[in-house]
Amino acid sequence: MKKRIQNRFVADYILMFLISTLIGVLTVMLLSFANDVISKNLVHHNYTAEKIMTDDLSVMDAEPVLENGGGVQVVTKNYEIIFSQGINNLPEVLNPETFTNFLTQSNAIGNPYSYSIAYNPRAEFWLLVTFPTSVRIDFAIVHNPDFSSVDTQGVAGVILAIILFYLILLGISTVIYSKLTSLSIINPLKKLCSSASRLKEGDYTSRVDLNLDNEFGELETIFNEMADEIEKEIALRKQSEENRKKLIVDISHDLKNPLASIMGYAELCLIKKEITTEQLQAYLTTIYNNSSRANRLMADLFELSKMETSDYVLVKEQLDFTEYLREQMGEAVANLEGAGFSYVFQLPDQEIMAEVDRQQLSRVFENLVDNAINHNQAGTQIDLILVDHPGMIEVRFKDNGVGISSELKEKIFEPFVKGDPARSSENGGTGLGLAIVRKVMVAHGGTIKLATENTAGSEFILFLPKS
Repeated sequence: MKKRIQNRFVADYILMFLISTLIGVLTVMLLSFANDVISKNLVHHNYTAEKIMTDDLSVMDAEPVLENGGGVQVVTKNYEIIFSQGINNLPEVLNPETFTNFLTQSNAIGNPYSYSIAYNPRAEFWLLVTFPTSVRIDFAIVHNPDFSSVDTQGVAGVILAIILFYLILLGISTVIYSKLTSLSIINPLKKLCSSASRLKEGDYTSRVDLNLDNEFGELETIFNEMADEIEKEIALRKQSEENRKKLIVDISHDLKNPLASIMGYAELCLIKKEITTEQLQAYLTTIYNNSSRANRLMADLFELSKMETSDYVLVKEQLDFTEYLREQMGEAVANLEGAGFSYVFQLPDQEIMAEVDRQQLSRVFENLVDNAINHNQAGTQIDLILVDHPGMIEVRFKDNGVGISSELKEKIFEPFVKGDPARSSENGGTGLGLAIVRKVMVAHGGTIKLATENTAGSEFILFLPKS
Protein backbone atom coordinates (compact mmCIF):
# COMPACT_ATOMS: atom_id res chain seq x y z
CA MET A 1 0.00 0.00 0.00
CA LYS A 2 1.41 3.38 -0.98
CA LYS A 3 2.28 5.91 1.72
CA ARG A 4 0.53 9.05 0.57
CA ILE A 5 2.08 12.42 1.36
CA GLN A 6 -1.27 13.51 2.79
CA ASN A 7 -1.07 10.67 5.33
CA ARG A 8 2.48 11.69 6.13
CA PHE A 9 1.33 15.26 6.87
CA VAL A 10 -1.46 13.98 9.12
CA ALA A 11 1.04 11.84 11.03
CA ASP A 12 3.41 14.81 11.32
CA TYR A 13 0.64 17.07 12.65
CA ILE A 14 -0.41 14.46 15.21
CA LEU A 15 3.19 14.03 16.32
CA MET A 16 3.65 17.81 16.58
CA PHE A 17 0.44 18.01 18.64
CA LEU A 18 1.80 15.38 21.04
CA ILE A 19 5.12 17.20 21.30
CA SER A 20 3.36 20.51 21.99
CA THR A 21 1.17 18.83 24.60
CA LEU A 22 4.23 17.31 26.26
CA ILE A 23 5.94 20.70 26.32
CA GLY A 24 2.77 22.24 27.79
CA VAL A 25 2.56 19.62 30.55
CA LEU A 26 6.27 20.12 31.27
CA THR A 27 5.71 23.87 31.51
CA VAL A 28 2.77 23.48 33.91
CA MET A 29 4.86 21.18 36.09
CA LEU A 30 7.65 23.71 35.98
CA LEU A 31 5.23 26.49 36.95
CA SER A 32 3.91 24.38 39.82
CA PHE A 33 7.44 23.68 40.99
CA ALA A 34 8.32 27.36 40.67
CA ASN A 35 5.19 28.25 42.66
CA ASP A 36 6.32 25.97 45.48
CA VAL A 37 9.83 27.38 45.43
CA ILE A 38 8.74 31.00 45.16
CA SER A 39 6.06 30.72 47.79
CA LYS A 40 8.68 29.83 50.40
CA ASN A 41 10.31 33.20 49.84
CA LEU A 42 7.12 35.28 49.94
CA VAL A 43 6.32 37.61 52.86
CA HIS A 44 3.32 35.58 53.99
CA HIS A 45 5.76 32.75 54.74
CA ASN A 46 8.13 35.04 56.64
CA TYR A 47 5.40 36.53 58.85
CA THR A 48 3.07 33.73 59.77
CA ALA A 49 0.65 33.58 62.69
CA GLU A 50 2.89 31.09 64.48
CA LYS A 51 5.94 33.37 64.17
CA ILE A 52 4.29 36.48 65.67
CA MET A 53 2.13 34.58 68.19
CA THR A 54 2.49 35.63 71.89
CA ASP A 55 0.36 34.95 74.97
CA ASP A 56 0.42 38.66 75.78
CA LEU A 57 -1.13 40.65 72.98
CA SER A 58 0.40 43.87 74.24
CA VAL A 59 3.88 42.71 73.28
CA MET A 60 2.85 41.15 69.89
CA ASP A 61 4.80 42.78 66.99
CA ALA A 62 2.39 43.22 64.06
CA GLU A 63 4.33 46.04 62.39
CA PRO A 64 6.21 43.84 59.80
CA VAL A 65 2.87 42.46 58.59
CA LEU A 66 1.35 45.91 58.28
CA GLU A 67 4.47 47.33 56.57
CA ASN A 68 4.21 44.61 53.89
CA GLY A 69 0.53 45.33 53.18
CA GLY A 70 -0.97 42.62 55.36
CA GLY A 71 -3.46 42.49 58.20
CA VAL A 72 -3.68 40.99 61.70
CA GLN A 73 -6.84 39.99 63.63
CA VAL A 74 -7.35 38.35 67.02
CA VAL A 75 -10.59 36.42 67.62
CA THR A 76 -11.50 35.06 71.04
CA LYS A 77 -13.03 31.71 71.72
CA ASN A 78 -16.36 33.48 71.94
CA TYR A 79 -15.86 34.80 68.39
CA GLU A 80 -15.20 38.39 69.40
CA ILE A 81 -12.62 40.44 67.47
CA ILE A 82 -10.42 42.04 70.12
CA PHE A 83 -7.64 43.20 67.79
CA SER A 84 -7.68 44.18 64.11
CA GLN A 85 -5.18 46.11 62.02
CA GLY A 86 -4.65 46.15 58.22
CA ILE A 87 -6.58 43.88 55.89
CA ASN A 88 -9.68 42.35 57.50
CA ASN A 89 -11.73 39.81 55.54
CA LEU A 90 -13.63 38.36 58.51
CA PRO A 91 -17.43 38.20 58.21
CA GLU A 92 -19.33 41.16 59.69
CA VAL A 93 -21.33 38.75 61.85
CA LEU A 94 -18.99 36.34 63.51
CA ASN A 95 -20.36 33.12 65.00
CA PRO A 96 -19.34 29.46 64.93
CA GLU A 97 -20.95 28.89 61.54
CA THR A 98 -19.55 31.96 59.76
CA PHE A 99 -16.12 31.53 61.30
CA THR A 100 -16.02 27.87 60.33
CA ASN A 101 -16.97 28.77 56.74
CA PHE A 102 -14.26 31.42 56.69
CA LEU A 103 -11.65 28.93 57.88
CA THR A 104 -12.81 26.42 55.24
CA GLN A 105 -12.61 28.95 52.41
CA SER A 106 -9.26 30.38 53.48
CA ASN A 107 -7.29 27.73 51.58
CA ALA A 108 -9.68 27.43 48.63
CA ILE A 109 -8.26 27.41 45.08
CA GLY A 110 -8.49 30.82 43.50
CA ASN A 111 -8.58 32.74 46.79
CA PRO A 112 -6.95 36.15 46.23
CA TYR A 113 -5.57 36.20 49.80
CA SER A 114 -3.01 34.13 51.64
CA TYR A 115 -4.03 33.33 55.22
CA SER A 116 -1.98 32.11 58.14
CA ILE A 117 -4.25 31.08 61.08
CA ALA A 118 -3.10 29.80 64.49
CA TYR A 119 -4.90 29.10 67.81
CA ASN A 120 -3.37 29.90 71.20
CA PRO A 121 -4.76 27.31 73.68
CA ARG A 122 -3.29 29.05 76.71
CA ALA A 123 -4.74 32.51 76.04
CA GLU A 124 -7.67 30.97 74.17
CA PHE A 125 -7.74 33.14 70.99
CA TRP A 126 -7.33 32.83 67.20
CA LEU A 127 -4.62 34.81 65.43
CA LEU A 128 -5.14 35.59 61.70
CA VAL A 129 -2.42 36.98 59.45
CA THR A 130 -3.63 38.06 55.96
CA PHE A 131 -1.60 39.02 52.87
CA PRO A 132 -2.93 39.85 49.38
CA THR A 133 -1.91 37.28 46.80
CA SER A 134 0.53 38.59 44.18
CA VAL A 135 0.32 35.74 41.69
CA ARG A 136 -0.26 32.15 42.73
CA ILE A 137 -0.65 29.06 40.53
CA ASP A 138 -2.72 26.28 42.03
CA PHE A 139 -4.46 25.05 38.85
CA ALA A 140 -5.81 28.61 38.63
CA ILE A 141 -3.82 31.80 38.28
CA VAL A 142 -4.90 34.00 41.19
CA HIS A 143 -4.27 37.73 41.48
CA ASN A 144 -5.65 40.27 43.93
CA PRO A 145 -6.52 43.53 42.14
CA ASP A 146 -7.73 45.28 45.31
CA PHE A 147 -4.48 45.23 47.25
CA SER A 148 -0.94 45.44 45.94
CA SER A 149 1.64 42.96 47.16
CA VAL A 150 5.34 43.49 47.62
CA ASP A 151 5.92 40.07 45.96
CA THR A 152 4.12 40.95 42.70
CA GLN A 153 7.17 42.10 40.75
CA GLY A 154 9.32 39.11 41.68
CA VAL A 155 6.60 36.55 41.09
CA ALA A 156 5.60 38.15 37.76
CA GLY A 157 9.23 38.06 36.63
CA VAL A 158 9.52 34.36 37.39
CA ILE A 159 6.27 33.58 35.59
CA LEU A 160 7.30 35.64 32.57
CA ALA A 161 10.62 33.82 32.53
CA ILE A 162 8.82 30.45 32.57
CA ILE A 163 6.44 31.54 29.82
CA LEU A 164 9.40 32.78 27.77
CA PHE A 165 11.16 29.47 28.39
CA TYR A 166 8.03 27.65 27.18
CA LEU A 167 7.80 29.74 24.02
CA ILE A 168 11.51 29.31 23.27
CA LEU A 169 11.33 25.55 23.85
CA LEU A 170 8.19 25.29 21.70
CA GLY A 171 9.78 27.43 18.97
CA ILE A 172 13.01 25.43 18.93
CA SER A 173 11.17 22.10 18.84
CA THR A 174 8.89 23.40 16.07
CA VAL A 175 11.81 24.59 13.94
CA ILE A 176 13.79 21.38 14.42
CA TYR A 177 10.76 19.20 13.75
CA SER A 178 9.71 21.20 10.70
CA LYS A 179 13.24 20.95 9.33
CA LEU A 180 13.30 17.19 9.82
CA THR A 181 9.83 16.62 8.35
CA SER A 182 10.40 18.97 5.41
CA LEU A 183 13.37 16.87 4.32
CA SER A 184 10.90 14.24 3.11
CA ILE A 185 9.62 16.80 0.58
CA ILE A 186 12.64 19.01 -0.05
CA ASN A 187 15.12 16.20 -0.78
CA PRO A 188 12.96 14.50 -3.47
CA LEU A 189 12.22 17.90 -5.03
CA LYS A 190 15.94 18.75 -5.11
CA LYS A 191 16.72 15.46 -6.82
CA LEU A 192 13.92 15.94 -9.32
CA CYS A 193 15.04 19.53 -10.07
CA SER A 194 18.65 18.42 -10.45
CA SER A 195 17.75 15.64 -12.86
CA ALA A 196 15.40 17.93 -14.80
CA SER A 197 18.16 20.55 -15.10
CA ARG A 198 20.61 17.95 -16.44
CA LEU A 199 17.96 16.76 -18.89
CA LYS A 200 17.38 20.35 -20.00
CA GLU A 201 21.13 20.84 -20.53
CA GLY A 202 21.27 17.82 -22.85
CA ASP A 203 22.20 14.99 -20.49
CA TYR A 204 19.57 12.53 -21.68
CA THR A 205 20.94 9.78 -19.43
CA SER A 206 19.71 11.74 -16.39
CA ARG A 207 17.43 9.68 -14.14
CA VAL A 208 15.88 10.05 -10.66
CA ASP A 209 16.42 7.49 -7.90
CA LEU A 210 14.13 8.31 -4.95
CA ASN A 211 13.09 4.82 -3.83
CA LEU A 212 9.83 6.17 -2.35
CA ASP A 213 6.41 4.55 -2.18
CA ASN A 214 4.27 7.70 -2.46
CA GLU A 215 3.36 10.41 -4.98
CA PHE A 216 7.04 11.26 -5.38
CA GLY A 217 7.66 7.62 -6.30
CA GLU A 218 4.98 7.92 -8.99
CA LEU A 219 6.58 11.15 -10.19
CA GLU A 220 9.95 9.38 -10.29
CA THR A 221 8.49 6.65 -12.54
CA ILE A 222 6.85 9.20 -14.84
CA PHE A 223 10.03 11.30 -15.03
CA ASN A 224 12.26 8.31 -15.80
CA GLU A 225 9.84 7.02 -18.43
CA MET A 226 9.75 10.49 -19.98
CA ALA A 227 13.56 10.62 -19.94
CA ASP A 228 13.67 7.17 -21.58
CA GLU A 229 11.35 8.35 -24.34
CA ILE A 230 13.35 11.55 -24.87
CA GLU A 231 16.61 9.58 -24.99
CA LYS A 232 15.10 7.19 -27.53
CA GLU A 233 13.76 10.06 -29.63
CA ILE A 234 17.14 11.79 -29.57
CA ALA A 235 18.89 8.53 -30.48
CA LEU A 236 16.41 7.96 -33.31
CA ARG A 237 16.87 11.53 -34.50
CA LYS A 238 20.65 11.14 -34.52
CA GLN A 239 20.33 7.80 -36.27
CA SER A 240 17.92 9.32 -38.77
CA GLU A 241 20.31 12.17 -39.44
CA GLU A 242 23.18 9.74 -39.91
CA ASN A 243 21.02 7.62 -42.22
CA ARG A 244 20.06 10.72 -44.18
CA LYS A 245 23.70 11.70 -44.63
CA LYS A 246 24.61 8.14 -45.56
CA LEU A 247 21.68 8.01 -47.98
CA ILE A 248 22.86 11.16 -49.74
CA VAL A 249 26.38 9.76 -50.02
CA ASP A 250 25.08 6.41 -51.30
CA ILE A 251 22.75 8.07 -53.82
CA SER A 252 25.59 10.25 -55.04
CA HIS A 253 27.87 7.26 -55.35
CA ASP A 254 25.32 5.04 -57.09
CA LEU A 255 24.29 7.75 -59.54
CA LYS A 256 27.86 8.80 -60.24
CA ASN A 257 28.85 5.72 -62.27
CA PRO A 258 25.83 5.49 -64.62
CA LEU A 259 25.77 9.26 -65.14
CA ALA A 260 29.50 9.27 -65.86
CA SER A 261 29.01 6.47 -68.40
CA ILE A 262 26.07 8.28 -70.00
CA MET A 263 28.02 11.53 -70.27
CA GLY A 264 31.16 9.80 -71.53
CA TYR A 265 29.53 7.79 -74.28
CA ALA A 266 27.25 10.67 -75.27
CA GLU A 267 30.36 12.85 -75.63
CA LEU A 268 31.98 10.20 -77.82
CA CYS A 269 28.92 10.19 -80.06
CA LEU A 270 29.19 13.97 -80.40
CA ILE A 271 32.93 14.46 -80.93
CA LYS A 272 33.94 11.29 -82.73
CA LYS A 273 33.89 12.13 -86.44
CA GLU A 274 34.33 8.71 -87.86
CA ILE A 275 32.05 6.28 -86.04
CA THR A 276 30.69 3.06 -87.42
CA THR A 277 27.14 1.89 -87.04
CA GLU A 278 28.27 -0.93 -84.78
CA GLN A 279 30.13 1.50 -82.48
CA LEU A 280 27.18 3.89 -82.37
CA GLN A 281 24.89 0.99 -81.51
CA ALA A 282 27.22 -0.09 -78.70
CA TYR A 283 27.50 3.46 -77.34
CA LEU A 284 23.75 3.98 -77.41
CA THR A 285 23.19 0.61 -75.75
CA THR A 286 25.56 1.58 -72.92
CA ILE A 287 23.83 4.93 -72.55
CA TYR A 288 20.45 3.23 -72.45
CA ASN A 289 21.51 0.60 -69.90
CA ASN A 290 23.02 3.20 -67.56
CA SER A 291 19.96 5.40 -67.95
CA SER A 292 17.81 2.44 -66.99
CA ARG A 293 20.01 1.81 -63.95
CA ALA A 294 19.68 5.44 -62.84
CA ASN A 295 15.95 5.36 -63.47
CA ARG A 296 15.51 2.17 -61.41
CA LEU A 297 17.54 3.68 -58.58
CA MET A 298 15.41 6.83 -58.54
CA ALA A 299 12.19 4.78 -58.74
CA ASP A 300 13.23 2.57 -55.83
CA LEU A 301 14.39 5.58 -53.84
CA PHE A 302 11.08 7.32 -54.46
CA GLU A 303 9.20 4.21 -53.39
CA LEU A 304 11.27 3.86 -50.19
CA SER A 305 10.82 7.55 -49.35
CA LYS A 306 7.06 7.31 -49.91
CA MET A 307 6.92 4.46 -47.41
CA GLU A 308 8.39 6.77 -44.75
CA THR A 309 5.50 9.24 -45.03
CA SER A 310 1.93 9.21 -43.74
CA ASP A 311 0.69 9.12 -47.33
CA TYR A 312 1.74 5.50 -47.63
CA VAL A 313 -1.51 3.56 -47.20
CA LEU A 314 -2.10 -0.10 -48.01
CA VAL A 315 -5.13 -1.08 -50.08
CA LYS A 316 -5.86 -4.48 -48.56
CA GLU A 317 -8.18 -7.19 -49.80
CA GLN A 318 -9.16 -10.62 -48.60
CA LEU A 319 -7.62 -13.38 -50.72
CA ASP A 320 -6.43 -16.95 -50.73
CA PHE A 321 -2.77 -16.44 -49.94
CA THR A 322 -1.80 -19.90 -51.21
CA GLU A 323 -3.24 -19.18 -54.64
CA TYR A 324 -1.79 -15.65 -54.61
CA LEU A 325 1.71 -16.97 -53.88
CA ARG A 326 1.31 -19.63 -56.59
CA GLU A 327 0.55 -16.86 -59.10
CA GLN A 328 3.55 -14.81 -57.98
CA MET A 329 5.96 -17.71 -58.35
CA GLY A 330 4.43 -18.63 -61.70
CA GLU A 331 5.30 -15.14 -62.97
CA ALA A 332 8.85 -15.53 -61.61
CA VAL A 333 9.50 -18.86 -63.37
CA ALA A 334 10.51 -17.23 -66.67
CA ASN A 335 13.17 -15.06 -64.96
CA LEU A 336 14.48 -17.98 -62.92
CA GLU A 337 14.78 -20.24 -65.93
CA GLY A 338 16.33 -17.43 -67.95
CA ALA A 339 19.04 -17.06 -65.28
CA GLY A 340 19.66 -20.81 -65.26
CA PHE A 341 18.08 -21.37 -61.86
CA SER A 342 16.14 -24.43 -60.71
CA TYR A 343 13.27 -24.10 -58.27
CA VAL A 344 11.08 -26.07 -55.88
CA PHE A 345 7.80 -24.59 -54.61
CA GLN A 346 6.15 -26.29 -51.61
CA LEU A 347 2.66 -24.86 -51.38
CA PRO A 348 -0.20 -26.57 -49.45
CA ASP A 349 -3.45 -27.45 -51.17
CA GLN A 350 -5.76 -25.90 -48.55
CA GLU A 351 -6.98 -22.35 -48.65
CA ILE A 352 -5.23 -19.87 -46.36
CA MET A 353 -6.99 -16.52 -46.10
CA ALA A 354 -5.12 -13.27 -45.52
CA GLU A 355 -5.79 -9.57 -45.89
CA VAL A 356 -2.99 -7.97 -47.95
CA ASP A 357 -2.22 -5.27 -50.48
CA ARG A 358 -1.75 -7.35 -53.61
CA GLN A 359 0.39 -4.82 -55.47
CA GLN A 360 2.69 -3.92 -52.56
CA LEU A 361 3.19 -7.52 -51.47
CA SER A 362 4.10 -8.42 -55.06
CA ARG A 363 7.12 -6.12 -54.70
CA VAL A 364 8.29 -8.32 -51.81
CA PHE A 365 8.51 -11.51 -53.86
CA GLU A 366 9.70 -9.73 -57.01
CA ASN A 367 12.56 -8.17 -55.05
CA LEU A 368 13.46 -11.47 -53.37
CA VAL A 369 13.62 -13.20 -56.76
CA ASP A 370 15.62 -10.33 -58.35
CA ASN A 371 17.96 -10.26 -55.33
CA ALA A 372 18.63 -14.00 -55.66
CA ILE A 373 19.25 -13.73 -59.43
CA ASN A 374 21.53 -10.67 -59.10
CA HIS A 375 23.78 -12.23 -56.45
CA ASN A 376 24.04 -15.90 -57.52
CA GLN A 377 25.42 -17.87 -60.41
CA ALA A 378 23.50 -20.08 -62.85
CA GLY A 379 22.68 -23.48 -61.41
CA THR A 380 21.44 -22.10 -58.10
CA GLN A 381 18.26 -23.68 -56.71
CA ILE A 382 15.44 -21.60 -55.21
CA ASP A 383 13.17 -23.18 -52.58
CA LEU A 384 9.90 -21.56 -51.52
CA ILE A 385 8.00 -23.11 -48.61
CA LEU A 386 4.62 -21.94 -47.29
CA VAL A 387 3.74 -23.05 -43.72
CA ASP A 388 0.33 -22.51 -42.11
CA HIS A 389 0.46 -21.64 -38.38
CA PRO A 390 -2.40 -20.72 -36.05
CA GLY A 391 -3.01 -17.03 -36.71
CA MET A 392 0.16 -16.67 -38.76
CA ILE A 393 1.55 -17.48 -42.21
CA GLU A 394 5.23 -18.39 -42.59
CA VAL A 395 7.04 -18.17 -45.93
CA ARG A 396 10.61 -19.43 -46.35
CA PHE A 397 12.53 -18.22 -49.40
CA LYS A 398 16.00 -19.75 -49.64
CA ASP A 399 18.75 -20.53 -52.12
CA ASN A 400 21.92 -22.63 -52.12
CA GLY A 401 24.03 -19.91 -53.71
CA VAL A 402 27.01 -17.86 -52.52
CA GLY A 403 25.26 -16.73 -49.34
CA ILE A 404 25.71 -13.48 -47.41
CA SER A 405 28.86 -12.59 -45.48
CA SER A 406 28.60 -12.42 -41.68
CA GLU A 407 29.46 -8.70 -41.60
CA LEU A 408 26.48 -7.93 -43.88
CA LYS A 409 23.89 -10.12 -42.14
CA GLU A 410 23.20 -7.55 -39.39
CA LYS A 411 22.51 -4.71 -41.83
CA ILE A 412 21.22 -6.52 -44.91
CA PHE A 413 17.83 -4.74 -44.71
CA GLU A 414 19.35 -1.26 -44.63
CA PRO A 415 19.30 0.92 -47.78
CA PHE A 416 22.23 0.59 -50.24
CA VAL A 417 23.63 -2.55 -48.60
CA LYS A 418 24.82 -4.92 -51.35
CA GLY A 419 26.18 -8.40 -50.97
CA ASP A 420 28.47 -8.09 -54.01
CA PRO A 421 28.75 -4.45 -55.16
CA ALA A 422 30.47 -5.33 -58.42
CA ARG A 423 27.91 -7.96 -59.37
CA SER A 424 25.02 -5.70 -58.25
CA SER A 425 26.24 -2.95 -60.52
CA GLU A 426 26.67 -5.38 -63.36
CA ASN A 427 23.10 -6.67 -63.01
CA GLY A 428 21.51 -3.35 -62.22
CA GLY A 429 20.83 -3.85 -58.47
CA THR A 430 20.10 -0.64 -56.55
CA GLY A 431 20.72 -1.88 -52.99
CA LEU A 432 17.20 -0.79 -51.98
CA GLY A 433 15.27 -3.99 -52.69
CA LEU A 434 15.48 -5.61 -49.25
CA ALA A 435 14.88 -2.28 -47.50
CA ILE A 436 11.63 -1.96 -49.46
CA VAL A 437 10.75 -5.59 -48.65
CA ARG A 438 11.06 -4.93 -44.91
CA LYS A 439 8.97 -1.74 -45.12
CA VAL A 440 6.16 -3.57 -46.92
CA MET A 441 6.22 -6.47 -44.44
CA VAL A 442 6.11 -4.15 -41.43
CA ALA A 443 3.24 -2.18 -42.99
CA HIS A 444 1.30 -5.47 -43.24
CA GLY A 445 1.90 -6.17 -39.54
CA GLY A 446 4.43 -8.87 -40.39
CA THR A 447 8.18 -9.35 -40.20
CA ILE A 448 11.09 -10.60 -42.27
CA LYS A 449 14.40 -11.89 -41.04
CA LEU A 450 17.49 -13.56 -42.39
CA ALA A 451 18.21 -17.02 -41.05
CA THR A 452 21.73 -16.83 -39.61
CA GLU A 453 22.30 -20.54 -38.99
CA ASN A 454 22.72 -21.42 -42.67
CA THR A 455 26.25 -22.32 -43.71
CA ALA A 456 25.50 -22.23 -47.45
CA GLY A 457 23.25 -19.92 -49.42
CA SER A 458 20.77 -17.57 -47.77
CA GLU A 459 17.28 -17.97 -46.35
CA PHE A 460 14.70 -15.28 -45.72
CA ILE A 461 11.82 -16.04 -43.32
CA LEU A 462 8.64 -13.99 -43.67
CA PHE A 463 5.66 -13.90 -41.27
CA LEU A 464 2.23 -12.45 -42.09
CA PRO A 465 -0.90 -12.39 -39.93
CA LYS A 466 -3.86 -14.45 -41.11
CA SER A 467 -7.34 -12.94 -41.38
